Amino acid sequence: MAKAVVGEETRLKSAEDRLSQSALPSEVGLLIGKFSSALGRAFLFDLIPTPPNDSGEPACALTEPDKRKGPKSKSKSKSEPADSSSLFVDKDWVAEHARQVSRMLVGGMKVVGLYVWVGDAAFKNSTITLCQTVKGVADAAPVDWDERLLLHICYSPRRWNCRNCSLSSNITSGSLRPCDFKMGKVLTSLQTFKCMHNFNLRLPILRDGASKFQTMSDVLRRVISIHAKELAAAKALIDGKLVVESESYLSDGVHEVELLLPFLNNSSIEACSQGDVVGILSFSGSICSFAYLNSKEPISQAVTDIKGDIITSLQSRLDIICDEVDVDSGNNPDVGSQVSNEISAEKPVPQLVLHLLRKGCSLPFPKRVFAPWLAGVYVCDYLQPSETVEVIKDHCMELLSMKAPTDVSTILEPEKEVPSFETKSFWDVAVPSYSEIHLMEDKSKLDGGGESSSSKTVKPGHINVVAAGLILLLSMLVGFVLFVLKG
Repeated sequence: MAKAVVGEETRLKSAEDRLSQSALPSEVGLLIGKFSSALGRAFLFDLIPTPPNDSGEPACALTEPDKRKGPKSKSKSKSEPADSSSLFVDKDWVAEHARQVSRMLVGGMKVVGLYVWVGDAAFKNSTITLCQTVKGVADAAPVDWDERLLLHICYSPRRWNCRNCSLSSNITSGSLRPCDFKMGKVLTSLQTFKCMHNFNLRLPILRDGASKFQTMSDVLRRVISIHAKELAAAKALIDGKLVVESESYLSDGVHEVELLLPFLNNSSIEACSQGDVVGILSFSGSICSFAYLNSKEPISQAVTDIKGDIITSLQSRLDIICDEVDVDSGNNPDVGSQVSNEISAEKPVPQLVLHLLRKGCSLPFPKRVFAPWLAGVYVCDYLQPSETVEVIKDHCMELLSMKAPTDVSTILEPEKEVPSFETKSFWDVAVPSYSEIHLMEDKSKLDGGGESSSSKTVKPGHINVVAAGLILLLSMLVGFVLFVLKG
């Protein structure tokens, strides 16, 4: 629970001016900031209004349930709403907005709750709806915190009220609890941390029935979860110095973070026998991560935020690939064109069952790029191989309601080696020509039809055994002859 909330004064006042001048009777949007468990506080960076839905309708609207009273008097303005008015909120649309915005945030920055611009009477009549919306936002953009914030900007009388919203399944009027709220300088007190993390992960591909992770997406999620456990145990260097738990940094500039991974123990990898292994999945690349820390927070929090951001970034890239498959049924050119030609295009890559693949495959993940946001703080976006940085401009305007970067040089593209995965059959690793021979056998079976044609095919395994036996016999004879000659 956040005992106190501090909002960035310049951004919140700017939002208040925009809302008061817009004459909107209601508005709903996201709170961007961070929770600090060490300080027991939450920091608000900005308010992001939820855009209209695909039909052009606003995300929320005032409703008047009692129609028998007739239309409201013209003398009544938005500052004097009827006591029975309440707020309708498109919960699913707000949750989807939160999901997409959360992908654009870096370490230490989260969707921490919801704000609403509405009169006092309508707010009181809509607390259950607002709590349900907050819970939907929390489910769409998970944060390691047991509550979210609900910020009420009331226009009659003009005031700001912040409340902690419980995420329990049983939502009641008691789910909201007030907390201290004030405005101050938040963004200028942030410390910046940057990490370039290189990784190279390998995981065995197991035969059918030997593992519950079968499809490409399931296996990749498994790999990411394994790497998350490795990162959790990693030590960190900041500016070349080992991190001390309670230490804090007061210097300006960007602090370089280096993660020192422990030696891999295979306890996190599911136990399997050698006979169950049919291939290898290799997942490697370079990830750039930023994190922002309040000057009063311990330095160890920056390391935790960096580690979390690395894993979140990998999960977001995989989600983007899977989302495109869901929308385009696997025919998206950004996905399909990058896949090895040996794979059938009939099935999307994330849905491929790895142990059934006869040939190896590879697929690059989207690349992470960074755009300047507020007071030196960056947000990120992900680009497919065929996309340019122009895409991030559209996303910034649509999702974050910010002005598009006019200077392309301000957009950072630090990831030179984009994360990608590659699968190889076990026999492609051990005997590189095996797959070609195996495919020729399968083709001959299909052409000849049935067992008669397959029986005529000479199996390479039999040839290898016979050749090995002959070589062994010849070696024994040569050794015997040399022994006799020496004797």
